[in-house]
This record gives sequence, C-alpha cells and structure tokens, in this order.
Amino acid sequence: MKKVDLSNISVSTGKRFFASAMLWWVIACASMLFVPTHVLANLAIDQFVAQHSHFIGLGLLIGVAFFLSQLFSFFADESIQYLKAKKMKEVIESKVKLLDPSERALLREFFLQSSTILTLPQNELAVKTLVETNIIEKLGNDRHYAIQGPTADYKISMQARVFLNREVLRLPSGTPSEDELNHLMKARPTFVNGIVQTRKQPV
Repeated sequence: MKKVDLSNISVSTGKRFFASAMLWWVIACASMLFVPTHVLANLAIDQFVAQHSHFIGLGLLIGVAFFLSQLFSFFADESIQYLKAKKMKEVIESKVKLLDPSERALLREFFLQSSTILTLPQNELAVKTLVETNIIEKLGNDRHYAIQGPTADYKISMQARVFLNREVLRLPSGTPSEDELNHLMKARPTFVNGIVQTRKQPV
C-alpha cells in the first residue's frame, strides 16, 4: 500500500484548509436556519433542522466567532507591524544623525563600490552598530578566515535608504575632484583591503 507523504503539507496549507472548512460550516448552518421551510422540506431535512436547531445555532455562533477572532488577529498583527516599522524608522533616523566617522565611511563603501551588497567583517564595531540600528542587514554567506575573522554579506536596509544621501555621507555633490577622491580613499575603512586579501585564506 502506497504511503501518503505528509512532509509537503505546510502549516499555512493546514490553516487555509481549516478556514475553508469553517466557512462552509457557517454557510451550511446559516442556510439551515434562515432558508424558507418549504425549501428544507423539498430537501427532506426540515425535520432534522427542527429537532437540532439549537445545535445548528450553536455551530453558527462558533463559526462566526472564529472569523471574528481571525479578523481581530489580522488587525492586531497589522497594528503591531505598523508600530514596529514606525519604531524602526525612528531608530534609523536618530542614528543617521549621529553617525561616527567609521560608520559613515562604511556606508560610503556601498556608493564608492557601486554595489548593493558588500562583504564585511562581522566583528567590526561599526558593522555591529549599524546592524543593531537596522541601517544595514545581514544577508548570510558567512565565511571564516584565518586572519580577518568571520565575514558575511550585508546590504543597506530599505528603511534606511531614504535617510542616506550625499550630504549625510559627506560625498561630493558631483564628480569628485582629485583632492576629494584622495580624501575619500584615505577615509575608507581599514578592513576593506584586508577582506580582499584574506579571501584566499579560508580556514
């Protein structure tokens, strides 16, 4: 006898199935209670409905209560997500105004390298601080090197991008002059070249 593979049945699929079953339950109970008597008689269930109307009504109340709870849960989740997003925005906005030189230099690298994703040292203080304040996000691709230590791929979060501009990062408004370019190169984080060099030395 072939066994049924239940490994592909996800929790969300189960929830959808249960919600669909409850919807049909509500429709069935409401129909039996509110459909005209002659229709029930034609279906030969009028006696059944008359004898068990209190159970059918209770079933209807349970079904309605289920959907009301789902509606309440939806609005509660949306409110929580809204408050979280608002709080995150406030933290990011506050941090952007107080970036120290190392954090600003790190963020400039995304623009100087014209890349949305950079490999950065996980133990670097500036990296940790920017992650904690939701300005950059860790994407994964963790690697360990003998000299540099653990690295991973990071990107600037979508919420932070609206607050980061040339003025905040102290980048030239147009094409940088030679002096401005030299200043930017000198201000680059010290670990930038180290990461490139140690990629050839994985543990």
